Amino acid sequence: MAFTSIRSERLILRAPEIGDAEAAYQRRRLREVARYQDWELPYTREQAEERTAAAAAMDGPADGEGWNLTVVDAAEPERILGDLYVGIKWGGRSAEIGYTFHPDYWGRGYATEGAQALVRYLFEDFGVSRIEASLHPDNPPSARVLEACGMTFEGLTRQSFWVGDECSDGMFYGMTRADWDAWCNRPRHRPEQVELVLVTTENQRAVGALVTHKSQERFVAPMGHSFGDALFPEVVDGAAVVPWYRAVVADGEIVGFIMAAEMTEAHDNPYLWRLLIDRMHQRRGVGSAALDLFEDWCRQQGATKVEVSWMDGPGSPAPMYTGRGFEPTGEIVDGEIVAVKQL
Repeated sequence: MAFTSIRSERLILRAPEIGDAEAAYQRRRLREVARYQDWELPYTREQAEERTAAAAAMDGPADGEGWNLTVVDAAEPERILGDLYVGIKWGGRSAEIGYTFHPDYWGRGYATEGAQALVRYLFEDFGVSRIEASLHPDNPPSARVLEACGMTFEGLTRQSFWVGDECSDGMFYGMTRADWDAWCNRPRHRPEQVELVLVTTENQRAVGALVTHKSQERFVAPMGHSFGDALFPEVVDGAAVVPWYRAVVADGEIVGFIMAAEMTEAHDNPYLWRLLIDRMHQRRGVGSAALDLFEDWCRQQGATKVEVSWMDGPGSPAPMYTGRGFEPTGEIVDGEIVAVKQL
Protein backbone atom coordinates (compact mmCIF):
# COMPACT_ATOMS: atom_id res chain seq x y z
CA MET A 1 0.00 0.00 0.00
CA ALA A 2 1.12 3.57 -0.68
CA PHE A 3 2.86 5.15 2.27
CA THR A 4 1.39 8.22 3.96
CA SER A 5 3.62 10.45 6.08
CA ILE A 6 3.64 9.77 9.82
CA ARG A 7 3.41 12.71 12.20
CA SER A 8 4.64 12.58 15.81
CA GLU A 9 4.95 15.38 18.35
CA ARG A 10 8.14 16.86 16.86
CA LEU A 11 8.77 14.88 13.71
CA ILE A 12 7.43 13.99 10.29
CA LEU A 13 8.43 10.62 8.84
CA ARG A 14 7.95 10.96 5.08
CA ALA A 15 8.75 9.09 1.92
CA PRO A 16 12.25 9.82 0.59
CA GLU A 17 12.82 12.28 -2.24
CA ILE A 18 15.69 12.56 -4.69
CA GLY A 19 16.77 15.79 -3.03
CA ASP A 20 17.39 13.99 0.28
CA ALA A 21 20.58 12.46 -1.09
CA GLU A 22 22.87 15.32 -0.08
CA ALA A 23 21.77 15.22 3.57
CA ALA A 24 22.17 11.43 3.54
CA TYR A 25 25.70 11.78 2.18
CA GLN A 26 26.67 14.44 4.74
CA ARG A 27 25.33 12.23 7.52
CA ARG A 28 26.57 8.79 6.50
CA ARG A 29 30.11 9.86 5.60
CA LEU A 30 30.81 10.79 9.25
CA ARG A 31 32.96 8.34 11.16
CA GLU A 32 30.91 8.66 14.34
CA VAL A 33 27.72 7.85 12.43
CA ALA A 34 29.19 4.89 10.52
CA ARG A 35 30.93 3.42 13.58
CA TYR A 36 28.22 0.86 14.41
CA GLN A 37 26.47 0.73 11.04
CA ASP A 38 26.66 -1.68 8.11
CA TRP A 39 28.57 0.40 5.55
CA GLU A 40 32.27 1.02 5.05
CA LEU A 41 33.99 4.37 4.82
CA PRO A 42 34.57 6.36 2.76
CA TYR A 43 30.87 6.69 1.97
CA THR A 44 30.49 8.51 -1.33
CA ARG A 45 27.96 10.98 -2.67
CA GLU A 46 27.26 8.48 -5.47
CA GLN A 47 26.30 5.81 -2.93
CA ALA A 48 23.92 8.23 -1.26
CA GLU A 49 22.35 9.21 -4.57
CA GLU A 50 21.86 5.58 -5.65
CA ARG A 51 20.35 4.53 -2.32
CA THR A 52 18.05 7.55 -2.17
CA ALA A 53 16.90 7.10 -5.76
CA ALA A 54 16.06 3.44 -5.15
CA ALA A 55 14.05 4.29 -2.04
CA ALA A 56 12.29 7.21 -3.74
CA ALA A 57 11.17 4.87 -6.54
CA MET A 58 9.19 2.73 -4.07
CA ASP A 59 5.67 3.49 -2.86
CA GLY A 60 6.48 2.35 0.68
CA PRO A 61 7.54 -0.77 2.59
CA ALA A 62 7.37 -3.91 0.44
CA ASP A 63 7.89 -7.61 1.15
CA GLY A 64 11.46 -8.70 0.59
CA GLU A 65 12.70 -5.13 0.26
CA GLY A 66 14.48 -2.60 2.45
CA TRP A 67 13.23 0.99 2.50
CA ASN A 68 14.31 4.24 4.16
CA LEU A 69 11.99 6.96 5.43
CA THR A 70 13.31 10.50 5.75
CA VAL A 71 12.87 12.12 9.18
CA VAL A 72 12.34 15.89 9.23
CA ASP A 73 11.58 18.48 11.87
CA ALA A 74 7.79 19.02 11.98
CA ALA A 75 8.30 22.72 12.73
CA GLU A 76 10.88 23.12 9.93
CA PRO A 77 10.12 20.42 7.33
CA GLU A 78 13.07 21.46 5.19
CA ARG A 79 15.43 20.40 7.99
CA ILE A 80 16.37 16.71 7.63
CA LEU A 81 17.40 15.04 10.90
CA GLY A 82 18.02 11.47 9.76
CA ASP A 83 16.37 8.40 8.33
CA LEU A 84 14.61 5.25 9.50
CA TYR A 85 15.03 1.85 7.87
CA VAL A 86 12.25 -0.70 7.35
CA GLY A 87 12.80 -4.20 6.02
CA ILE A 88 9.71 -6.36 5.38
CA LYS A 89 9.74 -10.15 5.11
CA TRP A 90 7.59 -13.27 5.43
CA GLY A 91 4.82 -11.89 3.27
CA GLY A 92 4.45 -8.72 5.32
CA ARG A 93 4.23 -10.54 8.64
CA SER A 94 7.57 -9.37 10.06
CA ALA A 95 9.59 -6.16 9.94
CA GLU A 96 13.12 -5.08 10.80
CA ILE A 97 13.82 -1.47 11.76
CA GLY A 98 16.90 0.74 12.07
CA TYR A 99 17.78 4.42 12.42
CA THR A 100 20.53 6.87 11.47
CA PHE A 101 20.59 10.49 12.67
CA HIS A 102 23.10 13.29 12.21
CA PRO A 103 25.20 13.85 15.37
CA ASP A 104 23.82 17.39 15.66
CA TYR A 105 20.53 15.76 16.67
CA TRP A 106 21.79 13.06 19.01
CA GLY A 107 20.74 13.10 22.65
CA ARG A 108 17.40 14.86 22.05
CA GLY A 109 15.12 11.83 21.87
CA TYR A 110 14.53 12.11 18.12
CA ALA A 111 15.57 8.53 17.35
CA THR A 112 13.29 7.23 20.10
CA GLU A 113 10.35 9.36 18.99
CA GLY A 114 10.81 8.35 15.36
CA ALA A 115 11.23 4.65 16.13
CA GLN A 116 8.15 4.65 18.37
CA ALA A 117 6.07 6.25 15.62
CA LEU A 118 7.38 3.72 13.10
CA VAL A 119 6.62 0.78 15.39
CA ARG A 120 3.05 2.00 15.87
CA TYR A 121 2.62 2.36 12.10
CA LEU A 122 3.99 -1.12 11.40
CA PHE A 123 1.73 -2.82 13.94
CA GLU A 124 -1.47 -0.78 13.51
CA ASP A 125 -1.43 0.29 9.85
CA PHE A 126 0.86 -2.12 8.02
CA GLY A 127 -0.25 -5.07 10.14
CA VAL A 128 2.96 -6.93 10.96
CA SER A 129 2.94 -9.47 13.78
CA ARG A 130 6.60 -9.01 14.77
CA ILE A 131 9.26 -6.29 14.72
CA GLU A 132 12.97 -6.88 15.26
CA ALA A 133 16.27 -5.02 15.22
CA SER A 134 19.96 -5.73 15.64
CA LEU A 135 22.81 -3.63 16.98
CA HIS A 136 26.46 -3.64 17.97
CA PRO A 137 27.03 -4.69 21.62
CA ASP A 138 29.06 -1.52 22.24
CA ASN A 139 26.16 0.74 21.33
CA PRO A 140 23.94 1.05 24.46
CA PRO A 141 22.28 4.31 23.29
CA SER A 142 20.82 2.35 20.37
CA ALA A 143 19.65 -0.37 22.76
CA ARG A 144 17.85 2.24 24.86
CA VAL A 145 15.98 3.44 21.76
CA LEU A 146 14.67 -0.07 21.13
CA GLU A 147 13.82 -0.58 24.80
CA ALA A 148 11.84 2.66 24.84
CA CYS A 149 9.74 1.14 22.04
CA GLY A 150 9.01 -1.88 24.25
CA MET A 151 11.39 -4.28 22.53
CA THR A 152 13.26 -6.87 24.57
CA PHE A 153 16.70 -8.42 24.22
CA GLU A 154 16.40 -11.84 22.56
CA GLY A 155 19.98 -12.96 22.21
CA LEU A 156 23.61 -12.37 21.24
CA THR A 157 25.35 -14.06 18.35
CA ARG A 158 29.13 -14.27 18.48
CA GLN A 159 31.34 -13.00 15.64
CA SER A 160 28.28 -12.87 13.41
CA PHE A 161 28.43 -9.40 11.84
CA TRP A 162 31.00 -8.24 9.31
CA VAL A 163 31.66 -4.81 7.83
CA GLY A 164 34.58 -5.15 5.46
CA ASP A 165 37.30 -6.94 7.42
CA GLU A 166 35.90 -5.98 10.83
CA CYS A 167 33.85 -8.53 12.77
CA SER A 168 31.67 -8.10 15.85
CA ASP A 169 29.05 -9.88 17.88
CA GLY A 170 25.42 -9.03 17.23
CA MET A 171 22.68 -8.17 19.73
CA PHE A 172 19.10 -8.90 18.75
CA TYR A 173 15.91 -7.27 20.01
CA GLY A 174 12.33 -8.09 19.12
CA MET A 175 8.66 -7.84 20.04
CA THR A 176 5.39 -9.39 18.94
CA ARG A 177 2.08 -7.60 18.57
CA ALA A 178 1.04 -9.03 21.97
CA ASP A 179 4.26 -7.65 23.50
CA TRP A 180 3.52 -4.25 22.05
CA ASP A 181 -0.06 -4.26 23.31
CA ALA A 182 1.20 -5.11 26.81
CA TRP A 183 3.81 -2.34 26.60
CA CYS A 184 1.22 0.24 25.51
CA ASN A 185 -1.15 -0.83 28.30
CA ARG A 186 1.42 -1.00 31.10
CA PRO A 187 0.72 1.12 34.21
CA ARG A 188 2.04 4.66 33.80
CA HIS A 189 0.46 6.42 36.78
CA ARG A 190 2.08 7.01 40.16
CA PRO A 191 0.91 4.21 42.47
CA GLU A 192 -1.36 5.05 45.37
CA GLN A 193 0.55 2.76 47.73
CA VAL A 194 4.10 1.38 47.72
CA GLU A 195 5.23 -1.20 50.30
CA LEU A 196 8.36 -3.19 51.08
CA VAL A 197 7.37 -6.78 51.90
CA LEU A 198 9.27 -9.89 52.90
CA VAL A 199 10.37 -12.27 50.17
CA THR A 200 8.67 -15.57 50.97
CA THR A 201 8.14 -19.00 49.44
CA GLU A 202 4.80 -17.70 48.15
CA ASN A 203 6.16 -14.69 46.26
CA GLN A 204 9.76 -15.61 45.46
CA ARG A 205 8.97 -16.72 41.90
CA ALA A 206 7.30 -13.39 41.13
CA VAL A 207 10.28 -11.58 42.62
CA GLY A 208 12.70 -13.72 40.64
CA ALA A 209 10.86 -12.91 37.41
CA LEU A 210 11.54 -9.17 37.72
CA VAL A 211 13.69 -7.81 34.88
CA THR A 212 15.19 -4.48 33.91
CA HIS A 213 15.95 -3.46 30.36
CA LYS A 214 19.03 -5.26 29.03
CA SER A 215 20.99 -1.99 28.79
CA GLN A 216 20.45 -1.44 32.53
CA GLU A 217 22.15 -4.67 33.58
CA ARG A 218 25.54 -2.94 33.74
CA PHE A 219 24.09 -0.77 36.52
CA VAL A 220 21.90 -3.25 38.40
CA ALA A 221 22.45 -7.01 38.53
CA PRO A 222 19.73 -9.45 37.38
CA MET A 223 17.61 -11.10 40.07
CA GLY A 224 19.52 -14.37 39.93
CA HIS A 225 22.71 -12.55 40.96
CA SER A 226 20.91 -10.76 43.77
CA PHE A 227 19.50 -14.00 45.17
CA GLY A 228 22.98 -15.51 44.96
CA ASP A 229 24.56 -12.55 46.77
CA ALA A 230 21.91 -12.79 49.48
CA LEU A 231 22.57 -16.50 49.92
CA PHE A 232 26.36 -16.17 49.90
CA PRO A 233 27.13 -12.68 51.34
CA GLU A 234 30.48 -11.13 50.50
CA VAL A 235 33.11 -10.28 53.10
CA VAL A 236 33.80 -6.56 53.56
CA ASP A 237 36.36 -5.19 56.02
CA GLY A 238 36.96 -8.67 57.39
CA ALA A 239 33.32 -9.53 58.11
CA ALA A 240 30.48 -10.95 56.05
CA VAL A 241 27.78 -8.42 55.31
CA VAL A 242 24.26 -9.08 56.58
CA PRO A 243 21.78 -8.88 53.68
CA TRP A 244 18.40 -7.20 54.17
CA TYR A 245 16.04 -7.48 51.22
CA ARG A 246 12.42 -6.87 50.36
CA ALA A 247 10.06 -7.04 47.41
CA VAL A 248 8.72 -3.68 46.25
CA VAL A 249 4.93 -3.83 45.94
CA ALA A 250 2.92 -1.11 44.16
CA ASP A 251 -0.86 -1.18 44.53
CA GLY A 252 -0.72 -4.86 45.42
CA GLU A 253 1.60 -5.94 42.57
CA ILE A 254 5.25 -6.99 42.92
CA VAL A 255 7.15 -4.53 40.74
CA GLY A 256 10.68 -4.36 42.18
CA PHE A 257 13.34 -5.54 44.58
CA ILE A 258 15.56 -3.73 47.06
CA MET A 259 18.53 -5.14 48.98
CA ALA A 260 20.90 -3.58 51.50
CA ALA A 261 23.80 -4.59 53.71
CA GLU A 262 22.78 -3.92 57.28
CA MET A 263 24.68 -1.74 59.74
CA THR A 264 26.77 -4.00 62.01
CA GLU A 265 29.70 -3.74 64.41
CA ALA A 266 32.02 -4.17 61.41
CA HIS A 267 30.06 -1.89 59.08
CA ASP A 268 29.23 1.61 60.31
CA ASN A 269 26.46 2.46 57.85
CA PRO A 270 23.78 0.55 55.96
CA TYR A 271 24.70 0.15 52.30
CA LEU A 272 22.08 0.22 49.55
CA TRP A 273 23.18 -2.77 47.52
CA ARG A 274 20.48 -3.21 44.86
CA LEU A 275 17.40 -1.40 43.64
CA LEU A 276 15.67 -3.01 40.68
CA ILE A 277 12.36 -1.84 39.24
CA ASP A 278 10.82 -4.04 36.57
CA ARG A 279 10.98 -2.63 33.03
CA MET A 280 7.18 -2.48 32.85
CA HIS A 281 6.93 -0.28 35.95
CA GLN A 282 9.74 2.24 35.52
CA ARG A 283 9.11 6.01 35.39
CA ARG A 284 6.14 5.72 37.75
CA GLY A 285 7.89 7.04 40.86
CA VAL A 286 8.09 3.54 42.34
CA GLY A 287 11.86 3.64 42.89
CA SER A 288 11.71 6.98 44.69
CA ALA A 289 8.90 5.77 46.95
CA ALA A 290 10.83 2.58 47.73
CA LEU A 291 13.92 4.61 48.64
CA ASP A 292 11.83 6.79 50.98
CA LEU A 293 10.71 3.63 52.80
CA PHE A 294 14.25 2.26 52.87
CA GLU A 295 15.67 5.46 54.35
CA ASP A 296 12.91 5.40 57.00
CA TRP A 297 13.96 1.84 57.88
CA CYS A 298 17.61 2.97 58.16
CA ARG A 299 16.61 5.70 60.62
CA GLN A 300 14.65 3.18 62.66
CA GLN A 301 17.83 1.11 62.95
CA GLY A 302 19.63 4.14 64.37
CA ALA A 303 21.61 4.94 61.23
CA THR A 304 22.66 8.55 60.61
CA LYS A 305 24.12 7.86 57.16
CA VAL A 306 23.43 5.51 54.27
CA GLU A 307 25.87 4.51 51.54
CA VAL A 308 25.39 3.59 47.89
CA SER A 309 27.59 3.17 44.82
CA TRP A 310 27.02 3.34 41.09
CA MET A 311 28.68 2.86 37.74
CA ASP A 312 29.08 6.02 35.69
CA GLY A 313 27.96 6.38 32.08
CA PRO A 314 24.84 6.97 29.94
CA GLY A 315 21.81 5.52 31.69
CA SER A 316 23.51 5.52 35.10
CA PRO A 317 21.29 5.96 38.20
CA ALA A 318 23.66 8.71 39.37
CA PRO A 319 21.19 11.58 38.72
CA MET A 320 18.53 9.88 40.82
CA TYR A 321 20.87 9.39 43.78
CA THR A 322 22.52 12.80 43.64
CA GLY A 323 19.06 14.35 43.35
CA ARG A 324 18.16 12.64 46.62
CA GLY A 325 21.15 14.10 48.45
CA PHE A 326 23.78 11.38 48.02
CA GLU A 327 27.22 12.97 47.74
CA PRO A 328 30.22 11.16 46.19
CA THR A 329 33.01 10.56 48.68
CA GLY A 330 35.77 10.44 46.07
CA GLU A 331 36.26 6.73 46.72
CA ILE A 332 36.04 4.24 43.86
CA VAL A 333 35.39 0.57 44.72
CA ASP A 334 35.34 -2.09 41.97
CA GLY A 335 34.90 0.69 39.42
CA GLU A 336 31.88 2.16 41.19
CA ILE A 337 31.53 5.65 42.63
CA VAL A 338 30.81 5.53 46.38
CA ALA A 339 28.38 8.10 47.80
CA VAL A 340 26.89 8.87 51.22
CA LYS A 341 23.68 10.55 52.34
CA GLN A 342 23.18 12.14 55.74
CA LEU A 343 19.87 10.97 57.23
